[in-house]
Amino acid sequence: MRPSSSIELHWCFIPLVIIFDVSLSILCISLHDRFEQQGVLSDIDEAIELHRAALALHSPNDSDRSWSLNDLATSLRERFKQQGALSDLDEAIDLQRAAQALCSPGHSLHSILLNNIALTLRDRYQQRGMLSDLDEAIELHRAALALRPFGHSYRSSSLSHLAISLVDRFEQRGALSDLDEAIELHRAALTLRGPGHHDRSSSLNNLAISLRDRFNQQGAQSDLNESIEHHRAALVLRPPGHSNRLVSLNNLAISLQDRFRQQGISSDLNEAIELHRESLALRSPNHTNRSSALNNLAASLRVRFEQRGVSSDLDEAIELHRAALILCPPGHYDRSSSLNNLAISLQDIFEQRGVQSNLDEAIELHRAALVLRPPGHVDHSMSLNNLASALTNRFEERSALSDLDETSVELHRAALVLRPPGHSVRSSSLNGLASSLHNRFQQQGVLYDLDESIELYRAALALRPLVSRNDFRAATSWAASAEKLNHDSALVAYQTALKFLDQHVAVLSSSSRHFDLIREATSSLAMDAFSCSVRHGALTTAVELVEQGRAVFWTQLARFRTPLDELSASGATGDTLAEEFRRLSFSLRKALDASTDDQSPQIRQLTIQWEDVISRIRMMPDFSRFLLPPLFSDLQKAAEDGPVIIVNASQYGCDALIIHIAEDPVHVPLDITRAEVSDLSSEFQSLAEKFGSSDHLHKLASILRKLWHDVVDPVVQALTESQVRRNSRIWWCPTAEFTLLPLHAAGPYEKKKENLSHIYISSYTPTLATLIRARQQVYRDVSSQHFVAIGQGNPDKGRELKCVAPELAVVSQHVAPVASFTPLADSYATVQGASDALSQTQWLHLACHGMPNRQQPFESSFAMRDGPLTIREIIRSRWHNPEFAFLSACHTTVGDKTSPDEAIHLAAAMQFSGFRSVIGSMWSVDDEVARQVVSAFYGNMVDGSGRLDCTRAAVALHKAVKIVRKKISLEQQIVFVHIGV
Repeated sequence: MRPSSSIELHWCFIPLVIIFDVSLSILCISLHDRFEQQGVLSDIDEAIELHRAALALHSPNDSDRSWSLNDLATSLRERFKQQGALSDLDEAIDLQRAAQALCSPGHSLHSILLNNIALTLRDRYQQRGMLSDLDEAIELHRAALALRPFGHSYRSSSLSHLAISLVDRFEQRGALSDLDEAIELHRAALTLRGPGHHDRSSSLNNLAISLRDRFNQQGAQSDLNESIEHHRAALVLRPPGHSNRLVSLNNLAISLQDRFRQQGISSDLNEAIELHRESLALRSPNHTNRSSALNNLAASLRVRFEQRGVSSDLDEAIELHRAALILCPPGHYDRSSSLNNLAISLQDIFEQRGVQSNLDEAIELHRAALVLRPPGHVDHSMSLNNLASALTNRFEERSALSDLDETSVELHRAALVLRPPGHSVRSSSLNGLASSLHNRFQQQGVLYDLDESIELYRAALALRPLVSRNDFRAATSWAASAEKLNHDSALVAYQTALKFLDQHVAVLSSSSRHFDLIREATSSLAMDAFSCSVRHGALTTAVELVEQGRAVFWTQLARFRTPLDELSASGATGDTLAEEFRRLSFSLRKALDASTDDQSPQIRQLTIQWEDVISRIRMMPDFSRFLLPPLFSDLQKAAEDGPVIIVNASQYGCDALIIHIAEDPVHVPLDITRAEVSDLSSEFQSLAEKFGSSDHLHKLASILRKLWHDVVDPVVQALTESQVRRNSRIWWCPTAEFTLLPLHAAGPYEKKKENLSHIYISSYTPTLATLIRARQQVYRDVSSQHFVAIGQGNPDKGRELKCVAPELAVVSQHVAPVASFTPLADSYATVQGASDALSQTQWLHLACHGMPNRQQPFESSFAMRDGPLTIREIIRSRWHNPEFAFLSACHTTVGDKTSPDEAIHLAAAMQFSGFRSVIGSMWSVDDEVARQVVSAFYGNMVDGSGRLDCTRAAVALHKAVKIVRKKISLEQQIVFVHIGV
């Protein structure tokens, strides 16, 4: 019989019978059924009035009064779920307590009432956030469970309800013991609900949700995978037409989204979106939970927008959020969430399109959500933080102090109070308040705001297990602010920022796709830190910091090679630790590559494990500095065979530091600004592009004179005062735009005056650590020196090089008598042929076209017969004790113009691949000049013992240039440079 027919019959029947409460109860049940089927609110209102009438028929001492009290409470709780009136919830609890008071411990209703009171208290906790309600609910569920031993028909329900409340308490207090107990209870309930049990799908669902919660805390992928499998099993048990199919569709979708965030598998996200669409399609326009389905689909589309940047996804998400909000009118229990979700999406679209009205609307929506989340509400701190962030965004756009001073700062303060030490997102509130105070300081100049913001940054950054890009930006912002006001925390800020850079880069995969991140992150940081240290008189710190923040990509590649090999060779314990470190590093890099959130649970857990194994490695003898940046006492070893001069350009000043092997660094102030260095570099680069086409001697000499006067001559004077003997070797370690200038060629270029090349023999090194490694990698077995000469005069693309064959003949003439010599030319000089040969050689001569790529430096290459041999392929090669490489090709020291300090160029790739000594070119090399220089060079490379020695390369190049100087133009005299030992 249809519910409506049943109701009509009962209305007819009531006047005809004496026992009204039986008919009233039956009528109430029918109204409940129709309400659940059709969602007509008037049915639940009528049912409540009928329950009140039935209750009035029972005297205070009536044995059935407790049942009537419970029935009325149940209907009031149902109406609360629909209309959100807390008075209904309070009355329901009072009625349930009254019913319990009428029941003796052995009463058949006793365990039911304990269970029902607990459920209603949990409802009230979710609204008011009173932990006392939740604690009482848990104790009542435990009491109910105790009354339902093994074999009791309601035991599985009690297990499930207790577990759900424990999960709630875990979410509030963070005690993992509550979550672990909840999972075990859910497993026990599932065991009691075997295949065919009508509640099995509910147990599968509940266990899956708790496993997902634990994954969110501990990051164990097995928990998330198991959660997804249980959700799939639950969905199978809830086929189309099942009342809870919607729940399973939604929960499976959410878990798939989580896995997408961890592993980046697009199919997981796409499946989640389709599940949300099916869920929405099953909820009619009048369905009570349609708003949730709209919000969930919108959230998934927003995630996909963040991944793919397709605006239509974000536009659809906003429309869905708007539709959800319409279905959550004032008084609806989920209205605050809908307001918040729409506001966040509008902020996203503002960031994409810059339409101010979107940001204004977002702020108003956040204000409305905050009103609905008063103090005590579980999401109060979230709404405070979201509104504050939106106001900060508007301040940054319009500079309205009212947004910043009266609202953003105070809202962040209020949110911080609600996120005490130990709270999972405390660092976010600390950062938010610090940022707002920093903005206010910039507007009003109140030093107290700056001091407080710096302390908040420090506190926030100390809380993060893994440094994120936002943390790094916070530290650099702190440094910039401190510099601007000459604040005494500036040097600490730089040290913190570079420490964070080091930590962040250490766990990135060593692939070139992370170069953009490094380029953005480093910028001028290391050079500014150097300048700050010099101004504070901390010269050794200056050396440590500039070393830490430059050539980050290459440093990361190098740091995982030798130390791990040495650790593995130190014994069984070291080998085990090395393998554990490799495994965790691989897992962490894979998770970071795939994840959209670098603070996700899985990444947090992997980071903890990664840091733990590093701590254990550092306890091993001789490994106390494992993965730590080198100290000055270590870096000083770079000056073992001669001084190293760091030439630094910063927006705060330009300086040189001379590193000696047994003395403190010598500071040489430079009378030139970074802007002037940049202009000089640009002028030189423009000139270099024209070399070979016409005579540019006058302009080139002018640039070299300025370099001498402003930079090199003051250094030479300091070297002379330090009694560095003439004609000895020195190493230049330039930073910023200095890397693009030919320091080795500086001089007055006047008669009877000496240029630098007349006084010292110059080499370069991108970093001090690189030079130290090159000195340490001594190839002991000199009995079998393998030399490969690769020449490609007819590449796949590019003009013919006619002197390549004569050049290789000259190399063979000098080298073949003293070493095992293999030429590789023409059709044999292919990408694969060159790669195979390179893996077998210690000595290399490469004569071909060099092809720099300033936009994508990892695509810079040597031109072979069948295509390019790129930097990417070079660094993947396995080298066999490489010693020396002569790169007789154009532009082999030319890298990324926007990030010169990363030294991503062909010569650096050879050096960081292990070649101890490399000769490369700074611009185009004339084919005939290359042949002449090469001939003179190799004539000086073989020492008196008749063997090759890579440490002779700088002197041999110096002598070769002297020999051919009168035959070639100035730019060709200075085009070749030496790098390394």
